[in-house]
Amino acid sequence: MASRIEDYGLIGDCETAALVGRDGSIDWLCWPNFDSDACFAALLGTSRHGRWRISPAGGITGTSRRYRDNTLILETRFETDRGVVVLIDFMPPRGKASDVVRLVRGISGRVKMRLDLVIRFGLGIDVPWVRRNPDGPGLLAICGQDMIVLRTQVETRGEDLTTVADFEVGEGETIPFVLTYGPSHLPVPEPIDLEAALKDAEDYWTEWCNRCSYHGVNRALVIRSLITLKALTFRPTGGIVAAPTTSLPEKLAGARNWDYRFCWLRDATFTLLALMNSGYTEEAAAWHSWLQRAVAGTPADMQIMYGIMGQRRLLEWEAGWLPGYEGAQPVRIGNAAHAQLQLDVYGELIDAFHQSRMAQLKLGEENWSLECTVIDHLADVWDKPDHGIWERRGEPRHYVFSKVMTWVAFDRAIKSAERFGFKAPLVKWRVLREAIHRDVCQNGFDRDLNSFVESYGSKLLDASILLLPAVGFLPPTDPRVRGTIDAIERYMMRDGFVLRHDPREVSDETQPIEGAFLACSLWLADAHVLAGDLDKAQIMFDRVVAVANDLGLLAEEFDSGAGRQTGNFPQALTHIALINTAHNLSEAMAEAGKPAMQRSK
Repeated sequence: MASRIEDYGLIGDCETAALVGRDGSIDWLCWPNFDSDACFAALLGTSRHGRWRISPAGGITGTSRRYRDNTLILETRFETDRGVVVLIDFMPPRGKASDVVRLVRGISGRVKMRLDLVIRFGLGIDVPWVRRNPDGPGLLAICGQDMIVLRTQVETRGEDLTTVADFEVGEGETIPFVLTYGPSHLPVPEPIDLEAALKDAEDYWTEWCNRCSYHGVNRALVIRSLITLKALTFRPTGGIVAAPTTSLPEKLAGARNWDYRFCWLRDATFTLLALMNSGYTEEAAAWHSWLQRAVAGTPADMQIMYGIMGQRRLLEWEAGWLPGYEGAQPVRIGNAAHAQLQLDVYGELIDAFHQSRMAQLKLGEENWSLECTVIDHLADVWDKPDHGIWERRGEPRHYVFSKVMTWVAFDRAIKSAERFGFKAPLVKWRVLREAIHRDVCQNGFDRDLNSFVESYGSKLLDASILLLPAVGFLPPTDPRVRGTIDAIERYMMRDGFVLRHDPREVSDETQPIEGAFLACSLWLADAHVLAGDLDKAQIMFDRVVAVANDLGLLAEEFDSGAGRQTGNFPQALTHIALINTAHNLSEAMAEAGKPAMQRSK
């Protein structure tokens, strides 16, 4: 049986990422790919298709785990009837190659251990050629473009296309295992100095965390979210993936399983604010540079997402040989939504550029020219239907949030031109800004519900409309905003969490069966902050915090009925929203002279 999603921890080196189970198994390992049409390739896959487990051979009486303070070094402690052992997992950021280091350290007694290593490439379908490492102890595995080398002094043996080993570790002993990736046409990567690698990894993350300028409440939780965001960053380009996984289901055993190993423009402003407000201007600048390179070209061809290197062809296909997480099928690779028209991304792009200027990030001279071209294109298409923020795969509609974000695009372009003295057709842009605002208020607000709705003419709601006051479309004191918040709380909540789709809708696209979208619950907290309802905001924030796993990690959604996290994991947008809400709540509490409550779990 598969482990629960929240049973995993994340390790990474800002180029690769792995999920480590509570039982000592690595069930998902992504290496950087050198093929321009994919985000990651060469996987040590999931469950029986690929696994690397190191754990006591039996007699386990207790298991606990933690990250070393302010690092991405994961320690799993196994207590057995014969002694105690700690498994230390980390990936040292060395740049030339990616290594997964696993140190088995004896704490007390003498413990029998078991290693099971199933190496599979190509999403679990390609069985590599495995032989002894010609350059030292361990194994070499090659298949097509991919190569990994396992270095260990432990004697291994092959059993049914699996590598296994039995060994013991005593008090004070440390037995290392290192798995290193490289392209198969190049020489085997040089081994690393393990003692230096551990120190380098600890120093790297500790020094990075010391740059955090946030000193409000829940600081430890914010730092863990920032570390997670950093781990989801592809260092060579600055791109940040939405999650390191694909096809972890939004509904357990369901079919809404998507590949999230790409970079969404939708997250641009939220990401910049989370980084800049926390003191990470270098990472914010790298993300902005990735953003600018990715969208360069004709505005009509701008996509909602790109690959980590700016790739555009993210063709979606199904890996039919994989059973999927707990039977959730299909397992999808690529994402067909990249070709959808989603008008909101134009607003997110222009807003991100404006926020970058306000934070005094250095932008190239060509930036304003690009923005003007985008705005000119948006002037022609803002009134068209689109597929919306949630990437509906049915007929396009006039989604309210999409229209609001086109207003944001014009509003931020006007403000940039006014503040920084850029040449622009301001009269034309102001007329269009007013026209969009009027259009949304006339067609996107339902007087019977006293709320903005999902799309023009609809009686259904949508959690994205919670962002209207946050983006400045209307002041939080406007009665239409207050009515919208009330309607969301009346119709869109389950067990205290916010759904992203209205559960009153009956169709294949409805989401009453999926988990609550955690970022949306934090958006409601932000709306309460802006409205001055700080106690309600604190309650919502604490509710989300309470479902984080023991390592402080959050997935995309939470299924309150099953009491489990669902969706791809860990989810960048959830952690970004947590960072921003913590900032907003802490600042508002300080201004109001109220002490904010600490983390509740």
